[in-house]
Amino acid sequence: MTEARSEVTRSAVPGQPRLPRVLRLHDLIFYGIVIIQPIAPVPLFGIAQELSHGHAVTTVLIAGIAMMLTAFSYGRMAAIYPLAGSAYSYVGRGLNPHLGFLAGWAMSLDYLVFPIVAIIQAALTVQRLLPAIPYSAWVLFFVILLTGINLRGVRTTARANIVLLICMFVVIGAFLFLAIGYLFHRYGLQGLFSIQPFYTSGTFQLRPIATATSFVALTYIGFDGVTTLAEDVDNPRRNIMLATILICVFTTVFSCLLVYLAQLVWPDYHLLPNIETAFMDVTRAVGGARLFQAMGIVIVLGSLGSGLAGQVAGARLLFAMGRDAVLPRKVFGYLDPVTNNPTFNIVLVGLLALVGSLLFNLERAAELLNFGAFLGYMGVNLAAMRQYYFAPRRRQERRLLGDALVPALGFLFCLGMWLSLPKVAKIVGGLWFVAGLTYDAIMTRGFRNHPVMIDFSQPD
Repeated sequence: MTEARSEVTRSAVPGQPRLPRVLRLHDLIFYGIVIIQPIAPVPLFGIAQELSHGHAVTTVLIAGIAMMLTAFSYGRMAAIYPLAGSAYSYVGRGLNPHLGFLAGWAMSLDYLVFPIVAIIQAALTVQRLLPAIPYSAWVLFFVILLTGINLRGVRTTARANIVLLICMFVVIGAFLFLAIGYLFHRYGLQGLFSIQPFYTSGTFQLRPIATATSFVALTYIGFDGVTTLAEDVDNPRRNIMLATILICVFTTVFSCLLVYLAQLVWPDYHLLPNIETAFMDVTRAVGGARLFQAMGIVIVLGSLGSGLAGQVAGARLLFAMGRDAVLPRKVFGYLDPVTNNPTFNIVLVGLLALVGSLLFNLERAAELLNFGAFLGYMGVNLAAMRQYYFAPRRRQERRLLGDALVPALGFLFCLGMWLSLPKVAKIVGGLWFVAGLTYDAIMTRGFRNHPVMIDFSQPD
């Protein structure tokens, strides 16, 4: 997730200046890959293996199908509403303003939890490289580092993202080459082809796979980020849909290949030294200490980049809510006169990241992040189905497959993964959702008035 991910909506006010529509399809695809990052399944590999009883690649594939169906709905909603907005505006405009507000509220949980996930990943990884320093010390160091950088107003740039993406592909490319060579040398050509990573008789069980799928869906979080650029895209009615689907296809194929080879190299997940950083052990098996260290460095850098952007997104979300009087304006709507940053909010998100990184492990934090994401995805699928099939615009021909069945399947896939989340994620996420529902009910006098429409744009 990059900092552009934090730009959730831009109001469509008549006469308001707009940026020229200059972004083309390949620009969107590149942007989406930067958001998701090609190493997305790497930190999740070991836990996914354990949760699924050795079927991690199957869970990545199932999650990918769900995200491709949902990407279709995102693209179709962008075709009707070619404005930056993502789930917040699509659900609000396609279903109901109150449901849109709740989708935005659920989405806000993602912004607050994402820095926690990033810091946990970075701390766990660097501890494998420098085990003498305890995990809690690394968490504290990274929280102070990210908060300090964001307080100074320094952000990751597009150039930094490009360099990081190149480094990721170089390291991942080395792993792919060495893993294929490793398997061919040990087992011959037949060692590269096996159905066991997808299905192993005796350990294949639907409930564990469903639970693991709800966890590994974190691989795809951020694919909808291209919809935040809808106002800047040439031919958004076509390119937004194509970009979101192609990004999900690329992520699914690339992630499945990574996880498939990792499972072939290390088929018995019970023997992994460390479940939370298991992929690093796989890289050491095929490439030795140098690839092990290179993979660790790339994971840390990628996590820190995501953490920086996630903290900015969370802080500016709180600022938007303070500016619009959803939260106390004097505190949450404050901007530092020098850096023009919401300093109080940055520190608050940093403190939340510190506490969350010490209270939650990677699995629990990722599941909590997915709680809000799945709610948003379900809402967009329902909005697309209603907008195109049940309440189509004048002269719009209804099609059963594209207008009803595809978004319905996307909704059901996401609902299944959401229901498979563990109790802890449902309880914590449910409390957050109930707080939003209660707030909306109070402020709209029992849902009789329209809810507050939060402006998620960046402060000037």
